[in-house]
Amino acid sequence: MPTKLLLLAALVVLTAVFLIIWLVAVRRTNPREALAPSARQLGIGFVTNFWDTFGIGSFATTTAAFKFCRIVRDEQIPGTLNVGHAVPTVIQALVFIAAIHVEALTLTLMIAAACTGAWFGAGIVSRLARRRVQIGMGIALLGAAAIVLAQLLALVPGGEAVALTGTKLAIAVATNLVLGALMTLGVGLYAPCMVLVSVLGMNPAVAFPIMMGSCAFLMPVAGLRFIRRRAYDVRAALGLTVGGPAAVLIAIWLLTSLPTTLVRGLVFVVIVYNSITMLRSAATEKRHDHGERRSPLVAE
Repeated sequence: MPTKLLLLAALVVLTAVFLIIWLVAVRRTNPREALAPSARQLGIGFVTNFWDTFGIGSFATTTAAFKFCRIVRDEQIPGTLNVGHAVPTVIQALVFIAAIHVEALTLTLMIAAACTGAWFGAGIVSRLARRRVQIGMGIALLGAAAIVLAQLLALVPGGEAVALTGTKLAIAVATNLVLGALMTLGVGLYAPCMVLVSVLGMNPAVAFPIMMGSCAFLMPVAGLRFIRRRAYDVRAALGLTVGGPAAVLIAIWLLTSLPTTLVRGLVFVVIVYNSITMLRSAATEKRHDHGERRSPLVAE
């Protein structure tokens, strides 16, 4: 218990520092610029964070909403996502870490591994071809979804463990390290983490504090970088921050009341959804790259 309390305290301190720096930066914004988020921006924050709490992920859905509504410039979307979704994600992590029992050492090591991978792995991962990683991860998730479905149908045993030791713990830490590094490519951690804990024989609900804790420690740090560069939309980010917490609490109340079988079914749906999303993103990038190669010929 002391270890988990220290983890929660560290997250609260990190978030407080993030909010103080952000509020100071907002106060220095041009006073003539309207800062109050619109009803549409608040609505996007509510809807995307509601589904994010179920493990769908908020970045892809928010990006789609921003592009459809044309309320954030493309170059400001990454910063707006990291700044605006930081606080709702921290709330998710605080509640799930406190509410769902996970052995403290397993939880701490897996969160630390993801953060380490994201921090030190950026230079290595940035050399990888994003589209190939998306294709590989998308196909791997489809295969893993078959395992989760087999567990759901009781064709293979599904575990209920809340702790890992020995070789399984080493595999979990090493894998989360890689997943943290892949986040720098925009490859989400939620679905792969769900697969990881399920395959290693853990209760599927355990994935929620692990994956949300990992992202909660990463996002305030990433958000501060965008704040310092002013590479984000202030109003849209405030809309996500203000509109998200209520949705998170409602979703958590619904999720924690579900029995394990339904949670496992939810995990299966989330994994399949993320797999299809990754494969579609890879196909979109291929068409974009092909269009760029052809554009000089068209111009001629």
